Amino acid sequence: QVQLVESGGGLVQPGGSLNLSCVVSGSMFDLGRMGWYRQAPGKQRELVAATTNLGRTVYGDSTKGRVTIARENAKNTFYLRLNNLKPEDTGFYYCRGIAGCNGAKYWGQGTQVTVSS
Repeated sequence: QVQLVESGGGLVQPGGSLNLSCVVSGSMFDLGRMGWYRQAPGKQRELVAATTNLGRTVYGDSTKGRVTIARENAKNTFYLRLNNLKPEDTGFYYCRGIAGCNGAKYWGQGTQVTVSS
């Protein structure tokens, strides 16, 4: 069973940067595609950035140009860095993995991020 656990959330000042980690239990090689999503209060979950089955990266409209994602298979960890934070970046951030063999989706429990001075 694959499990994803996010960490690194908290209170961040506007203009600052956010670094999140997602540790995958089980084999990360099973997860062909990885992504970060977020959900603000009262809003739908939206894409932050994710890799596609063609090995490319797609970005959310509100995060494009400010976000970097990376995976480190040796550490079973997936990363997110978001720069130039704005109050509207506040929300729960979720890590998602998709199994390459059957397309099953796995989600972490989320980590809260608050951007405020």
